[in-house]
Amino acid sequence: MAIKSIIPATYFLLFLHLLLPLASCIKTKQVYVVELFGDHTSDDKTLHEVENSHHSYLLSVKETEEEARASLLYSYKHSINGFAALLTPKEANKLSEMEGVVFVHKNQPKIYSLHTTRSWNFVGLDGPLNPWEEESDHTDGNLLARAQYGKDIIVGMIDSGVWPDSKSFSDEGMEPVPTKWKGVCQNGTAFDSSQCNRKIIGARYYLHGYQSAFGPLNEKEDYKSARDKDGHGSHTASIVAGRVVPNASAIGGFAKGTALGGAPLARLAIYKACWPIKGKSKHEGNICTNIDMLKAIDDAIGDGVDVLSISIGFSAPISYEEDVIARGALHAVRKNIVVVCSAGNSGPLPQTLSNPAPWIITVAASTVDRSFHAPIKLSNGTIIEGRSITPLHMGNSFYPLVLARDVEHPGLPSNNSGFCLDNTLQPNKARGKIVLCMRGQGERLKKGLEVQRAGGVGFILGNNKLNGKDVPSDPHFIPATGVSYENSLKLIQYVHSTPNPMAQILPGTTVLETKPAPSMASFSSRGPNIVDPNILKPDITAPGVDILAAWTAEDGPTRMTFNDKRVVKYNIFSGTSMSCPHVAAAAVLLKAIHPTWSTAAIRSALMTTGNFKIKIHTS
Repeated sequence: MAIKSIIPATYFLLFLHLLLPLASCIKTKQVYVVELFGDHTSDDKTLHEVENSHHSYLLSVKETEEEARASLLYSYKHSINGFAALLTPKEANKLSEMEGVVFVHKNQPKIYSLHTTRSWNFVGLDGPLNPWEEESDHTDGNLLARAQYGKDIIVGMIDSGVWPDSKSFSDEGMEPVPTKWKGVCQNGTAFDSSQCNRKIIGARYYLHGYQSAFGPLNEKEDYKSARDKDGHGSHTASIVAGRVVPNASAIGGFAKGTALGGAPLARLAIYKACWPIKGKSKHEGNICTNIDMLKAIDDAIGDGVDVLSISIGFSAPISYEEDVIARGALHAVRKNIVVVCSAGNSGPLPQTLSNPAPWIITVAASTVDRSFHAPIKLSNGTIIEGRSITPLHMGNSFYPLVLARDVEHPGLPSNNSGFCLDNTLQPNKARGKIVLCMRGQGERLKKGLEVQRAGGVGFILGNNKLNGKDVPSDPHFIPATGVSYENSLKLIQYVHSTPNPMAQILPGTTVLETKPAPSMASFSSRGPNIVDPNILKPDITAPGVDILAAWTAEDGPTRMTFNDKRVVKYNIFSGTSMSCPHVAAAAVLLKAIHPTWSTAAIRSALMTTGNFKIKIHTS
């Protein structure tokens, strides 16, 4: 009898054990995107009604109006007709069956990542740097003056924010904000309405998508506002529209000269949608979630921007339907907003392109005729070309030159050997030596830190075959330089053929009029267009290697969260992130000269005009 009574109880407990996770799953709220039939208009009253409509849909599945309003993350009013909200699976299913709903899909956070003194001179942008320095010359050859320096054209920057205190964002001498502007200056940590001016005319930030996927923002890692802690957003914004700043330079005085953007009188609207990867160094990139990105584009359309510059992309090709940049950009282009995006930094492998949509101007990266030379002198008198913006010098002494794989701890797997990965070098073998570490695994800057940890006095970064001649100019922490693959082989041969190989790394210098230039950067992502091979991409290339531009005033030049206490106001960085705003600035100038041109006409003019010095047709 006792046994018979125990069996049903056991089954009941087992049933309850299985039911509880199911009940929890039913009640767990997740982010869903709900898309509705119909388009929007730009009428403010209508847009208010649109948001009320979104609330009414939520109220039909929520118990109270307060719960409905609290669940709404974003209401998209200018791009797609829809909203992002926290829903249970049961609520999402009920919404999907309602009239007027196109579809409801659970948000699988698509993670996007953040993909100057010389560059504008190099591409042939003519004219006085400052409209108040001398009388403007409105001849056909003076594009800057004809475009009035981009005056009153509004550029939306979707990125990691802005450092408003930089001289590049001064509004001195600028006229009042254009009356067409409808945006806001959103308050937040270390950023309020006083940070906006006649240059930075608006600022917003977007966290709902990031926090729903990764939890609350760690405010030690970034500002809960439009203020930029990373540096990337300030860099790209100043390339587009930075004011004239004499005597700007990177760490150590490299690239000294007058910094300015391509359209120095254009207005900037800041949309911060990119945030730190938790537990990672900033050098490894920031992340931007799809619902945050879409809302940033949505707001930019409604605010009245003329050009959107988006140095952000997806790490792997995705369809247009899944790509919120492509979808948002389509709505922007319909409003005659020029959208310029970076191609990505996954080259030289083929089919690595980001932002392949035909309505986007997709920008690759190429070099300018300036480089930063830090040669290596061998004890036999041979000079090996190297590149660096490291301000530390070795002096005139020679030091033993060793290969990383010869001073590593024994037993490392062959596929991890020679790269100076963390804790791989033996101090008793590396101390007092210059160590040659190869690219291919690990972060470039961390390799130098590993050499420093092991007591090395200098560091040479050797390119692998894939990187070839594309040598990065990095601000290392010890005397250092980078060499091409060909020169890496020469150094390896020298070490193997010499009983006592000795070398010294010479101080770095800025060298102008280097050739060949421009040449394509090996890191620049390649086509063909994997979504539609019939549409050629990228559309155009622009300077994206070793570009000097504004930075934050409390961050080091390496974008690393550790060991870098150096502070710079201007920094050298490379990537299609830097080439994208160059083309955005060119689009600003064309739009200023030809306000009636369509986005297609501007895109065509840029693609078919190989040099700014070629006369641009007037209609």
